[in-house]
Amino acid sequence: MTKQTIKNIGVFTSGGDSPGMNAAIRAVVRTALYYDLKVTGILRGYDGMIGGDFLAMERRSVANIIQRGGTVLKTARSDEFRTKEGRKKAYDQLKSQNIDALVAIGGDGTFTGAKIFYEEYGLPVVGLPGTIDNDLLGTDFTIGYDTAINTVIDAVDKIRDTAESHDRLFIVEVMGRDSGLIALRSGIGTGAEAILIPETKTDIKALLARLEVSRKDKSSKIIIVAEGDDAGGAFEIAKNVKEKFPLIDTRVSVLGHIQRGGAPTCMDRVLASRLGVAAVECLKEGKTGEMIGIVNGKIHFTPFGQAIKHNVDVNKELLKIVEILSL
Repeated sequence: MTKQTIKNIGVFTSGGDSPGMNAAIRAVVRTALYYDLKVTGILRGYDGMIGGDFLAMERRSVANIIQRGGTVLKTARSDEFRTKEGRKKAYDQLKSQNIDALVAIGGDGTFTGAKIFYEEYGLPVVGLPGTIDNDLLGTDFTIGYDTAINTVIDAVDKIRDTAESHDRLFIVEVMGRDSGLIALRSGIGTGAEAILIPETKTDIKALLARLEVSRKDKSSKIIIVAEGDDAGGAFEIAKNVKEKFPLIDTRVSVLGHIQRGGAPTCMDRVLASRLGVAAVECLKEGKTGEMIGIVNGKIHFTPFGQAIKHNVDVNKELLKIVEILSL
């Protein structure tokens, strides 16, 4: 692949939205224009690719979006793209617009589709990790993760105010069906009593014993639970607590989709900008079939097949910190 072969880059967002996607789109568009390349926005991810929902983009198309959450290109999950017939439609639509390379912004589902699409049609494609879960291999942080954990911290700080006022125990459920990284970092950042995540088995008896020891010493208690925890989530945990300690005023708060929204933090804006620039430059250099991340402060490339394997290794140092600081 030589740099002269790339003339028109298609960019799209797919799967769950994450704060910073707009900053990544902006970076891709303006970098492409910097190198005198055309850039085409593909609306609604793979669904829009199949339906021919394209938008020619120029400098002003991405003005005043770096601070906005969500994605101006919209996003969707596409069952049709999972079929060979759907992918053939998508390829024909791209060729009709003379799109000869792609930048896919999303998570493991997005990259799984991109990997298959490249293998079938050979269209150069690179991916940018846009997911609040931070569960992709090949990058220290994904676009949107920093914003999500700061959103959780802000919400839990407010919850603690009312918990302190009423001597309550709050069990706060955060996103993380397969990954507990949002729960782990935000739990440490909020001084949670306990943090329950899918990567470690939850010992209900140990949790209740900890509450037994500390319930007279603390006017408020916060337990952070990832939605995919094996104990069954926040409501199941609350049921166990109430059975053991009926006199503890126990409440549940499920933060839900507020974790996806809001203006991206500076860290996410800078991360997305760096990765967006790198995506265009990598396509010009002939790289394809890889996710672009940042490891130890430097641009890092990971084949799609490796990136989509969920990061199941939890930082043991962070787990130790939780144990020490929850006393």
